[in-house]
Amino acid sequence: MTTCAPVALFVYNRPWHVCQTTEALLANGGASETQLYVYSDGPRDAASMAAVAEVRSFLRTLTGFKSVKIIERSDNFGLARSIIQGVTEVCDEHGRVIVMEDDLLTSPHFLRFMNDSLLEYQNDPRVISIHGYIYPVGQPMPETFFLRGADCWGWATWKRGWDLFEPDGRKLLRQLEEGGLTHQFDCDGSYPYTKMLRDQIAGKNNSWAIRWHASAFLQEKLTLYPGCSLVHNIGLDGSGVHCSGDSAYTGSLAACPVRVGGIEVTENQLAREAIVNFYRRTRRSLPMRAANKLLSRLRGKLKVSYGG
Repeated sequence: MTTCAPVALFVYNRPWHVCQTTEALLANGGASETQLYVYSDGPRDAASMAAVAEVRSFLRTLTGFKSVKIIERSDNFGLARSIIQGVTEVCDEHGRVIVMEDDLLTSPHFLRFMNDSLLEYQNDPRVISIHGYIYPVGQPMPETFFLRGADCWGWATWKRGWDLFEPDGRKLLRQLEEGGLTHQFDCDGSYPYTKMLRDQIAGKNNSWAIRWHASAFLQEKLTLYPGCSLVHNIGLDGSGVHCSGDSAYTGSLAACPVRVGGIEVTENQLAREAIVNFYRRTRRSLPMRAANKLLSRLRGKLKVSYGG
């Protein structure tokens, strides 16, 4: 494995989840050579102050990484502002970053996959990011493959990739509509990404990730995925606001290292079709509103349980 990229970890008010997330990261090969930046958001209200303080107390005990830098916000940024600012800061300093949130349990092979992929595609402008999670689509997948756009559950990018992030949702929506791209952006109508973007513009959500995905999609950039997930979200356990437990989207974590490279740098149409079919099956098997909420949490686009 090459020199390790820094990890930016974004946390709020869930001590148990933060403990699980960091313990899993420490079990990864290369953790002792990894610089960890922890962005701890400030309490939203008096009720969250004790939990935020407990998270920060735990963070001060962290050892095992090459270094740990804790950035404690006095104000409540909310997840979108926290991630946008934090990723920008780490990219500006190091030129690349691995991004984690406080409810992501990783395979011991996660950091190796991220670092190997960052090295393999660092000079390929077609590739905007690396992603660690893949839906349990119920069929064999390639060991690695590319999809158009970007994602948000354990991911990595370079400064050159993050520089393409467009924070203006209105601009992104206009480009999608003027280009006649909304149906394709919505995975052939199987998932309401365009509606999520409209909701972000209207203030109904504060999603950074729908804007990250749209930014990459509009510029025809690709994200690399593993065929077997390296990330499991432990935040769908009812611990956050508007979150309820659901295990239908949890697959097995990769038990072996994922080999990187040696594939065509283009969107894998068979993998895309598998994702589209997964969306359609999920939305058919549940009432529409419930299915959309579950898929939104799974995709991590709203993250309404975090901060403001």
